[in-house]
Amino acid sequence: MVEHTRTLGFRVAFAIGLGTMIAAGIFSLSGTAVAAIGSNAIISFVIAAAIAGVTAASYSEFASIYAENGGGYLFSSRTFEDDRLLFAVGASLFLGYSATTAFYLATMGEWFHQFIIPHGISIPHGTVAIATAILLGVLNARGTEESGTFQVLVTGAKVAVLLAFIGGALAYQAPAETVDTFVGGFAKGSPTGIVSIAAVAFITFFGFSAIAASAGEIIDPKETVPKAIGASIVTVTVLYIFVIVAMMNSPTDPQIIANQGETAMGKVAADFLGSFGKWLIVAGAIFSMVSASNASILAASGIGSLMGRQGQAPRKFSRIHPEYGTPLWSVAACTGTIVALVLTFIALFPADGGFGPLHLGLEALTGFANLNLLAPLAVVNVALILSRRRFPEMERPLEVPFVPWLPILGVLANLALITNLPPRGIAVGIAIEALLVVAYLAWGGAPNVDEMISRTVPARSPTTNGGESDDDRYRVLVPVERMHRAPEHVRLAGRVGSLRGENPVVQIVNVTQIPEQTPGESVEDVADARADRLLEIMDDADVDVEYTVEGHICRSVSFDILHTAREDDADLILMGYPDEHEDIAEEVEYDSPCDVLFVDGFTAESSLDTVTVGAGGGPHHSTALSLVNELGRSGSDVHVVSVTPGGEGGTAEDIEETLSELGDVPSVHSHETSSDTVAEGLVAETAERGGVLVIGASRTRLLKRWVFGSTPDRVVSYAKLAGVPVIVCSHPTGVSGRLEDALFPLYRTLRKFGRDRTKEAEPSSS
Repeated sequence: MVEHTRTLGFRVAFAIGLGTMIAAGIFSLSGTAVAAIGSNAIISFVIAAAIAGVTAASYSEFASIYAENGGGYLFSSRTFEDDRLLFAVGASLFLGYSATTAFYLATMGEWFHQFIIPHGISIPHGTVAIATAILLGVLNARGTEESGTFQVLVTGAKVAVLLAFIGGALAYQAPAETVDTFVGGFAKGSPTGIVSIAAVAFITFFGFSAIAASAGEIIDPKETVPKAIGASIVTVTVLYIFVIVAMMNSPTDPQIIANQGETAMGKVAADFLGSFGKWLIVAGAIFSMVSASNASILAASGIGSLMGRQGQAPRKFSRIHPEYGTPLWSVAACTGTIVALVLTFIALFPADGGFGPLHLGLEALTGFANLNLLAPLAVVNVALILSRRRFPEMERPLEVPFVPWLPILGVLANLALITNLPPRGIAVGIAIEALLVVAYLAWGGAPNVDEMISRTVPARSPTTNGGESDDDRYRVLVPVERMHRAPEHVRLAGRVGSLRGENPVVQIVNVTQIPEQTPGESVEDVADARADRLLEIMDDADVDVEYTVEGHICRSVSFDILHTAREDDADLILMGYPDEHEDIAEEVEYDSPCDVLFVDGFTAESSLDTVTVGAGGGPHHSTALSLVNELGRSGSDVHVVSVTPGGEGGTAEDIEETLSELGDVPSVHSHETSSDTVAEGLVAETAERGGVLVIGASRTRLLKRWVFGSTPDRVVSYAKLAGVPVIVCSHPTGVSGRLEDALFPLYRTLRKFGRDRTKEAEPSSS
């Protein structure tokens, strides 16, 4: 099964929380806070930590119950039933994590402009942030274990930097003078200012939710997640207190600190540790913001993946990459959102200048991020109260005390902080959230995956595998509609599987499709009877292949095939060439996570001893040649045919290119022939020698409404009349592949035009 592998232990979970909290907040907001309210900044940060701690308790209880990715969105979806509320929570958290990352990276960009990039070089603000976002997106797309290791290393480095900064500050003057300076700093500031700074500083403590949002990646999450949440909040609160004390110990005028803005800590470090201290803090700040951004992307992609699975985001968001084991589409969407936010708040509409009258900047981005984090937190606190009432018998490894009063306090505190956020950030956040909700209502969402498919008849097998795990074996998925074809398809699947792996297993699936409003329970007996009949047919056929048979109930056959292939980690799909349901085959061919073989015309007498393949080019042709290579090396006699068409049925291909890719095959024969169409020529040559015809799916399908384009459809049509078995090969097509598909007809037209011009220019032999 393709799924997230739990690879992150307590150390990484703790680093995710700590790394997310020790970020732009401590390196940029600490200077702003000290300049605004002096030593009272400690009170602001403690208030923010306490409010975060209340909701963190709710998160910890939920995380001890639901050990999956998704965080607050997951907890809400397990408690509430209103799809609109759930979408709002999920979208808000996705935006919140993305905006938090944008804030971290934009702040990091300002450090680059202030300390690293020479002032004579003009680079647009936001450039560094966007480039880093893309690099982090690639890192998270390639695997969570790698990004987790990266998180531990970077978090350790920046904690060491902070300790050096604090040590230098405390050694700068005698302890008594440090205390006097710090105590005197309480004279500055007001209750309103303290609450306002607490509201802005809340973003620095939201790292606890990143731990819960990544619970699906964490080993033993029911125990590890609550411990990591508590440890990270306590640790970062202590660090913040000492950093504020250190900032107050600086001899630099507070107004200068205020003017430095988000880079003030670098200036203060120079006071304590000289030039070395400044560069140490610059390095620590960059490490800090990068690691916090990495953790936030990991959390956001987990939420996006769950939303896709539950039908509240595009279905592709839930797809797990077969090689990397990550939600690639969700990571890409998160990365794109971060880039868009940086462009909007920093590049296009900064606080000063920019386009038009709208001025946003880092302060507004902070408000936007905090709004989208605080609002869902209030909902999670309400969810805990409701969960206790709806599911009183549920096992709760960790129980929060003083429910409902503690969650109610959390709700009120979250709402109070929202009212103190920068107004422009709130306005933009509400506007975008409203647009997303309206778009979701217009779309209507998609059915939950668990509602779309039901494995009514679990896998049955008349054979055993000798104790070998199916997870380690080459797996061929064989969807079957017409049961009489099952034995030959399974024999072929076993033969192909044996070429690619020892002891392959064939997974036979029969899908009973039901209308949207029909309950699956009403056709369970039908699905069970079909599975029984399929087992009988396979038993009578005495197929010497290890196989399993299962029956599914699904609202979409193509969705069932694709979902099963992904969930069960199929290495190959083998199914009949479409006679009636072209749409099913088309969706499978477009979206399959593995190679697909569409077969037609196979009987008990069909043999793979002789294989014919057409000369051609392109990625699907390469897939066909890969199969032909494997068959040829196993003893099949291979014939390569180049057809010169006399009509409008196609274009002749260079046979030498195909022959060069079959160099390891012992027995290869080449043939050149002419026919009205390429399809007729290929079928005629195959019928003459016997055996099977192997072709690649056409690349003209984007311009034609046939399933695979003209040549494969015509080949199968002619082959039926001639009694020739056919295998049409295709492989997974990414974005670049689809673009290539769209442009290939133009390439073929230009190539044919060039050949015609060459022939016209050649002198006549007469």
